Amino acid sequence: MIGDFLRYLELELNRSKLTADAYGRDLREFAEFLGKDDDMSDAETITTTDVRAWLADMARNGLSPRSLRRKTQAARAFFRWIQKQGIIPNNPAAEVQLAKIGRKLPEFVREQEMETLLDNPVLGGDPALNIRNKLIINILYSCGIRRDELAKITDADIDFHQKEIRVHGKRDKTRIIPVADQLLNEIKEWQTVRDSLYSLPSPTPLICSKRGKLTGRAIYDIVHNLLLGTGATHKSPHSLRHTFATSLLNNGAEINSVKELLGHSSLQSTQIYTHLTFSDIRKAYDEAHPRSKR
Repeated sequence: MIGDFLRYLELELNRSKLTADAYGRDLREFAEFLGKDDDMSDAETITTTDVRAWLADMARNGLSPRSLRRKTQAARAFFRWIQKQGIIPNNPAAEVQLAKIGRKLPEFVREQEMETLLDNPVLGGDPALNIRNKLIINILYSCGIRRDELAKITDADIDFHQKEIRVHGKRDKTRIIPVADQLLNEIKEWQTVRDSLYSLPSPTPLICSKRGKLTGRAIYDIVHNLLLGTGATHKSPHSLRHTFATSLLNNGAEINSVKELLGHSSLQSTQIYTHLTFSDIRKAYDEAHPRSKR
């Protein structure tokens, strides 16, 4: 049953392979806990008590609330699918409460640090790769896209006339990001360098090496190394996505516009950045206002 459910997730619900793999691991752990076979072929015998016992056992062993929450969601989705098949009348995981987790504010790089980083050349190493690596930072900061979205961009996705980049996001959703002239010029500069170094098939990946498009891990390592000189706690591509959103809201952008640029499916995902910008305002008040300490 688990195998059929995972195929349903990927083929019919269009969930990513990463999500399907994570749910598969969770469900097979559940099967092992109950002493059932790897595919949980007799899942109709499982009760709410079984689900709660599994989660309680993991909580006693120190599993984080975030992981417990995901495992509960995996069980809910699995039994919901079985219920739709008419195999069980009720979802035994539906009434199990999700573990509560504290919502962490996203990490970001200070605006002035980003400007300093982008206004100065990358020193040392291969000059050609320095151009590429700085472009990676600039696109992530200027467009707010995810690292996997950056890896998918090809020359065909860039419209120099309209000053736009087409981004292929989660679940094959496409969105259009406006691009400033300076960034377009840097893209053209890298394309010229790239084409003089590599012979790549069409459609040509924008961010690449001689072997083709860069992996998400390679992009992460490049960003991490370039952010070492900043005060950011988490030096990652996603911190630049957070920086993009925070900078827009701090400078007066309307939250629904930021939602569309980030590719969020709901406004709730974007609203965390309003908390972040308010925390900056609060900090500035506490540090600067003469009556803040009274």
